[in-house]
Amino acid sequence: MAYRNLILEKKDHIGYITLNRPQEGNAIDRALADELAEACAQINEEEEIRVVVITGSDEVFSSGNQAIEPGDFLVSSVASTAVAGLKTPVVAAINGDALGAGLELALAGDIRLAAEGARFGLPQVAYGALPAGGGTQRLPRIVGRGKALEMILTAAVVDAQEAYRIGLVNRVFSSGELRHEAESLASKLAAKGPIALQYAKEAINKGLDVSLQQGLGLEADLSIILQSTADREEGIRAFLEKRGAQFRGK
Repeated sequence: MAYRNLILEKKDHIGYITLNRPQEGNAIDRALADELAEACAQINEEEEIRVVVITGSDEVFSSGNQAIEPGDFLVSSVASTAVAGLKTPVVAAINGDALGAGLELALAGDIRLAAEGARFGLPQVAYGALPAGGGTQRLPRIVGRGKALEMILTAAVVDAQEAYRIGLVNRVFSSGELRHEAESLASKLAAKGPIALQYAKEAINKGLDVSLQQGLGLEADLSIILQSTADREEGIRAFLEKRGAQFRGK
């Protein structure tokens, strides 16, 4: 499929999604949300893609949501749900401001890397709206209830260093280093067992929503399933032979 509002590239088992509406600050409108959903569905069908990097064009990640018609506030939910639904690990390379729906999109990823000049916030209440793309649910799970309440209720915008301090982003780099560092991290992840990566992501994300005992049960079940895969056999052989594993995702 040809995309007009994003760029989808694939290289060395990595899928790259670039939000591409630079004149609108990569704001998420209905067309971009629909294309994100389509791109993520496409990636989930392609076994060769083991990691996804999502970023924005120019010097902004996403300035938020362009709500034009009644109900358009739901486009942020469509976009973030699509990214959260990716089976593979998702690295959000936040190359500039991630505000409103843009931050909600980044929160749907698994690891967040930020450029030094990036700003972060969910300012929707200042406009009489509510974060509707998962912000009220994912932000407290990442930074804690108190900080999430402060950010959302005051519509505060924080810089990259504060975002790092509170755990909103994993690491901060200069603008010139960000893409290289994101690609380097994605390459390291892509070299790991792809099925193990998917199962680890599933165990963590689903485990957070159930009791510890249920989470331990899920972990055990996934571990048992993993033992029957060819990748697990290859991992054991590679360890015994003291070489790098050649995983096939099977």
